[in-house]
Amino acid sequence: MDEAAGSGGFHSERRGVEQALVDQCSSTAYSLAKSTFAAAKSLGISIVGVDGGFANVINVGGVRIAITSDGIGTKAEVAERVGKYDTLGFDLVAMVADDLVAVGAEPFALSNVIDADRLDVAVVEAMMRGLASAASASGLVVTGGEIAALGRRVGGHGLGAHVNWCATALGLIPEGREAISGQSVRAGDVVVALQNEGLRSNGLTLARSILETAFGNSWHEAPNAGRAWGERLLTPSVVYAPAVCELLRSGVPIHGVAHVTGGGIPANLGRILVGRGVGAVLDGLFPPDAWVAELARLGSVSPFEAYGQWNMGNGMLLVLPGCDADRAVSALASARVASRVAGNIVQGGEIAVDARAWGMGVVRYRVE
Repeated sequence: MDEAAGSGGFHSERRGVEQALVDQCSSTAYSLAKSTFAAAKSLGISIVGVDGGFANVINVGGVRIAITSDGIGTKAEVAERVGKYDTLGFDLVAMVADDLVAVGAEPFALSNVIDADRLDVAVVEAMMRGLASAASASGLVVTGGEIAALGRRVGGHGLGAHVNWCATALGLIPEGREAISGQSVRAGDVVVALQNEGLRSNGLTLARSILETAFGNSWHEAPNAGRAWGERLLTPSVVYAPAVCELLRSGVPIHGVAHVTGGGIPANLGRILVGRGVGAVLDGLFPPDAWVAELARLGSVSPFEAYGQWNMGNGMLLVLPGCDADRAVSALASARVASRVAGNIVQGGEIAVDARAWGMGVVRYRVE
């Protein structure tokens, strides 16, 4: 099976998030945000980030600080269903810390906002305990935050407290290190995939819709190979930032980093390839978890949609010179992150995902 090339900003509004609409809203918001950049000049501050990057970079008196914001999305509802909140902190840290390292920054501080319909001390304690653990393991300081009780403005599952959780994080680009923007990516580079278990914090809307259709409102209790589906979806995110920071400090030249979040592989790899006249052939990716493949089967999700919604076992992609691939894989293994050469950068404007080894054919996306 070879699925024809389509835009990375495909539509999946029938059950999940319409990625094209997300991209349009993000573009509109960022365009208006850029209208404020001129105000920084009076303070001697400049914005040196690149449009489409995973984080923006601010130059403050010669010190380059990267900043990004993100949240855990509807994974909060999964936690409400399972009654387990102490792993969500790893998802929150991963979403922001791994966006920072994608531009070459070393994460150092995080502030978070918990919005709830009503406050529950036990829930907040579990969430913050997990955040403290994830932040400490990632070298981040949690500087503070905000907890807001918003009543019916926040909804969720069941009779307990319902929450939304977001964070803003800062990272430092050390003196002498070039920010990573993708501008150095060229044909002949290799792509190294970092293995991931689960969905991270993206594609949960589609997953929940599939499971509710298959098993009803109590889908989170339905069994899957010895575990409940709710537990599967709650699998905490791997935080790659510490391992990738070590890789950068070791001198491995990384030309581009794609943090595989919303929009899957095509949208996020596409962010560092667009406008450069190159594409990618990915014939060595990690396979998806068996339960993720089963999720796709249950929902009749095509390979094209699956790779455009979920990370499919590959939470981050690094682009670097072929001569440095073995050194990178070895260093990542020392940091307890499984990785492998997943493909190559090629001339042209297409990302080809070869998933024939696990029965999903070859899937093609236009870089745009």
